[in-house]
Amino acid sequence: MFVRGLATILHADLDSFYASVEQRDDPRLRGRPVVVGGGVVLAASYEARAHGVRTAMNGRQARALCPQAIVVPPRMAAYSEASRRVFALFRDTTPEVEGLSIDEAFLEIGGLARIAGTPREIAARLRERVAREAGLPISVGVARTKFLAKVASGASKPDGLLVVDPAREREFLHPLPVRSLWGVGAVTAGRLHEVGVRTVADVAALGEAALVSYLGPAAGRHLHALAHLRDPRPVDTHRTRRSIGSQRALGRRPRTDAELDGILASTVDRLARRLRAPRGSDRDEPDETLDPLGAAGGGRVCRTVVLRVRFGDYARITRSHTLPVATAHTPTILSAARRLLRDALPDIHARGITLLGLSLTNLDRDDALQLELPLDAHAGPALDTALDAVRSRFGSASVGRASRLGHDEGLQVPLLPEHE
Repeated sequence: MFVRGLATILHADLDSFYASVEQRDDPRLRGRPVVVGGGVVLAASYEARAHGVRTAMNGRQARALCPQAIVVPPRMAAYSEASRRVFALFRDTTPEVEGLSIDEAFLEIGGLARIAGTPREIAARLRERVAREAGLPISVGVARTKFLAKVASGASKPDGLLVVDPAREREFLHPLPVRSLWGVGAVTAGRLHEVGVRTVADVAALGEAALVSYLGPAAGRHLHALAHLRDPRPVDTHRTRRSIGSQRALGRRPRTDAELDGILASTVDRLARRLRAPRGSDRDEPDETLDPLGAAGGGRVCRTVVLRVRFGDYARITRSHTLPVATAHTPTILSAARRLLRDALPDIHARGITLLGLSLTNLDRDDALQLELPLDAHAGPALDTALDAVRSRFGSASVGRASRLGHDEGLQVPLLPEHE
């Protein structure tokens, strides 16, 4: 429910989530600079951030900035479990929860005033419960719109609470830098800086036509609306995940084409199995794209296969292929992924590779497909179904490709946000 004119939307965001879980579970790490991930920084504690360490930075640069940092390997199972515990607290606060990622969500609390107190009181109580029952710090922003609530939670970090008074929204937002606007990354900020636009107030003063001419219709209109405090989106409790993915940090040693193909095949096996499994049934596998709400439903199919490569110089490329028919068939997905990898091999040979990732996007439920002859969409390929049954009973590692026995698969790392 969206209550116009009132600050009833919470944006709750766990602080430096992975690093906070590590500090919670190991008292020796508390108060010390912690970096999760060696090859690439997956998370940095605020003690490490004080030295300039940032997420997605390469490990060598992070260690140069903060030699005293304690580097720990990621523990995806621990992060997934912590996320589930926190999201249970979100749902215990209000049934209207929209999960954004493993560590953040929007909550609509407009209907709770008579039974739970003011928005500030509700937010403060939620923060106290997360600290006490999950052992984690969390920042919460409260505002009239989703965008302002998200900005407020960022401004309150670390471990804070900020309520934006609807009567003072412009006063709060307009002095902030343009990077505060949802969707503005380094490239867009650079374009705006070139024309003297550095604050949200500058964006608001520029006018929609000028923004469209600089950034294009979609981005220009979007930023104009946000700068003028327009964001009518309600908290969407039915929001479903539109992609799943996995990626492997490979270190810096050279990899043969056969090694890369094997790693890609193992990744496809894992992702295709997750597609076919009923949602909520694959919790035995650490999931960096966790659907925190655990929405129930049948299996899924994908339409687009996306390959991500990070080269030895840390530049990235993304390549995608859209299938003619949505599917969860492992060989079909693997064939598309192999074509993408084959096209990227010349650059990999020339520049090296440090990360290989795959995402399956444009997801839909398998019962949304228009069936084609023969009408066997729900029967599924026999081999895929049999392998899924074995892995479900005996564990995800019980069956694998013989070509991968004894090979280094790289380190599974969470999918990091895409940067412009």
